[in-house]
Amino acid sequence: MQHTVVERELELALVLSPERSVPVPARLIYRTDDPYAVHITFHVGSDHPVHWTFARELLIEGVFRPCGHGDVRIWPTTLDGKPVVLMALSSPDGEALLEVPAAQVSAWLERALRVVPPGSESQQLGLDDGLAELLA
Repeated sequence: MQHTVVERELELALVLSPERSVPVPARLIYRTDDPYAVHITFHVGSDHPVHWTFARELLIEGVFRPCGHGDVRIWPTTLDGKPVVLMALSSPDGEALLEVPAAQVSAWLERALRVVPPGSESQQLGLDDGLAELLA
């Protein structure tokens, strides 16, 4: 089975305080071989980029309303008159609040949703084919 990857390079803002943020280059990745997840790679100026993976549905919902709990929380807001999506990420290594322009993340999500519409994710996994092989 041929798999598709939907990627987008963008610049997020790492919010350090209400008055200060720093740019962080990142890549959003959606892969049809992992259809329920989105992947974000942050290039933070170190030898090793930081990778996060979480539910695609969480990002879809977070564009419209606050959602998530625990390690990943996402919500829309407006800053300086511009619509943005905020992502709060938490791990044992620390916490980060990231800001991304809503139009950029929405455009990328639209591309990913055209490749695999909501509700059709399981078809990408080939479970039926695998089960048929086991039972043959």
